[in-house]
Amino acid sequence: MTVPLVAIVGRPNVGKSTLFNRLMERRDAIVSDVPGTTRDRLLGDASWDGRRFTIVDTGGLEPSPQDPLIEKVKAQVEAAVSEADLIIFLLDVAHGLTPMDTEIANWLRRTQKPLVVAINKVDNEKREIAASEFYQLGLEDLLFISAYHNLGIYDLMDKVVSLLPAPDDEEDEAAEGVVRLAIIDRTNVGKSMLMNAILGQDRAIVSDIPGTTRDALDTHFTYDDQPAVLVDTAGIRRPGKVERGIEYYSVLRTVRAVQRCDIALLVMDGSELATAQDAHISGNAWDEYRGMIVVVNKWDLVPKEDGSEQELAIQAVRERLHFMPYAPICFTSALLGEGIDELMALATSIYQERLKHIPPGRLRYALLDALADQMPPSRKGRRLRIKEVSQVDVNPPTFVFAVNDPRLVHFSYERYLENRLRSTFGFTHTHLRLVFRERI
Repeated sequence: MTVPLVAIVGRPNVGKSTLFNRLMERRDAIVSDVPGTTRDRLLGDASWDGRRFTIVDTGGLEPSPQDPLIEKVKAQVEAAVSEADLIIFLLDVAHGLTPMDTEIANWLRRTQKPLVVAINKVDNEKREIAASEFYQLGLEDLLFISAYHNLGIYDLMDKVVSLLPAPDDEEDEAAEGVVRLAIIDRTNVGKSMLMNAILGQDRAIVSDIPGTTRDALDTHFTYDDQPAVLVDTAGIRRPGKVERGIEYYSVLRTVRAVQRCDIALLVMDGSELATAQDAHISGNAWDEYRGMIVVVNKWDLVPKEDGSEQELAIQAVRERLHFMPYAPICFTSALLGEGIDELMALATSIYQERLKHIPPGRLRYALLDALADQMPPSRKGRRLRIKEVSQVDVNPPTFVFAVNDPRLVHFSYERYLENRLRSTFGFTHTHLRLVFRERI
């Protein structure tokens, strides 16, 4: 299901990046006393009280900027707010209430988005008294915090979680067998044309100009009696090439599209295979445990000389996406409609894999066989003991291993167990989630 988005908004130098780092429990954003340090948005996954959400750190907002760069910062903040499910409006007690704060407050009020107002840098009684002037904004439930000193953060996050939208019920569609496909990757590799080829009709704009597609367009359709939803997303450029504002907004929507799909179609240009950006984008699908198909598009334009071109292409993709060796590769020409039937058949097959549930008895026997063939190695004089395994979910297939100490699980042995599950039960092309929990 779609993960809620929380945007941190405020004028420059009120501590937005410090709050972002505090909530992420790591130093991801650059923190500086110089106003305007944060210009591009940072995204991070977080959870609180069992609710998962994405946090966006934005640049300092100036409602009436004069500088062209600040104008672009304003555009990307507006894009974040447009997409956000909830906004944290951060203010600074050290500088007091400013006309800029009032202007931003009026704008946020007009968005009609759920709003949490936090007064930052309230770290002593004197500042707590001074913070009362912010009640002039006419906003309810002001929260006094200090992101740097970790004061009031628990109350802030409790308030945020209470206002997040209720989880959507996309599992109903999964139960009905509706496969969700998200078309992802860089700009101008033929994604919209691929969408048209799959649908058999012009439902998306096709253009040679990079960045034509701005929004994620959900299209319900049926392919060979398989109900499906196709999401066409805007292309993602390298970080240094991403423009602030509308294009960054497209990046954000692409990331969220991956979160709510079952299978991501990673589209590559046949003449420019497996770039570093391809690996970066596929990492989003890997992190979310989504299925993935590598679609090498425009294959008709690749010169064919000695017949080894496809084999070399597969090798290049495998080397770049080494962390997803299970992801199948499909060669297509969206323009000519070649390879589309094979692609959709593959997507249907992967979807069925993701819904597969293994009986407990078969899982126990498979675990015993795996342990008999290779016992877990010892670490620091202690040996991992696996007591049982159970499948607790599908889409993605999720297996919980009861162990004596999860810290003893080495990544190589986890990979061994995953490969055994794949070979034993036919999980050929989908990502598996393995969870190790302590049980005495």
